[in-house]
Amino acid sequence: MTFQQPSPPPDHGTPGPFGLGVPTVPGQPAPGRRRWLKYGAVALVSLFIGAGIGNSSGSAETGREAAGDEAGPRPTVTVTETAKAADPEPAPTVTETVTAKPKKTKAPGPATSFSGEGEYLVGEDIKAGTYKTAGPDSEFGCYWERAKDASGEFGSIIANNNLAGPGRVTLNRGEYFKTNGCQEWKQVG
Repeated sequence: MTFQQPSPPPDHGTPGPFGLGVPTVPGQPAPGRRRWLKYGAVALVSLFIGAGIGNSSGSAETGREAAGDEAGPRPTVTVTETAKAADPEPAPTVTETVTAKPKKTKAPGPATSFSGEGEYLVGEDIKAGTYKTAGPDSEFGCYWERAKDASGEFGSIIANNNLAGPGRVTLNRGEYFKTNGCQEWKQVG
């Protein structure tokens, strides 16, 4: 096998800051010679690698041939078919009935806060006590009324008021409380 030496680069004259010439440094080979050494080294390494690959086929069988036929025993796989068992008798079904008992909850009872619109029976719909509102829900004012019954007659009114701001009222069990245009009423006492 013969190697051709690459031809030397043409001489372009004195190198300039952007010129084609290559400066030489004393004690180092010339640039053309350096390039030849690099290519030669690459070729030599490639030759050794190629020779190593050429001696080996690269297959797994190569190692076995080198070891000879005296290698250890090869594993053997045996497949055994088992006889099918008779159909097992189904197990008896066991059913257990569990009755869930609900947790005892406190009866909801009357509310301690309610909307500013509606008619409520004190003791049934709302708890007896003193309630407070922030005042009217709109510019038309807040009207509340305590009554003996739900008849709506003028004679059944115990007390009433039109609020322009916050207000309080004390409600007793058995009375009817009517509210209109008020913000939410909340128990305070």
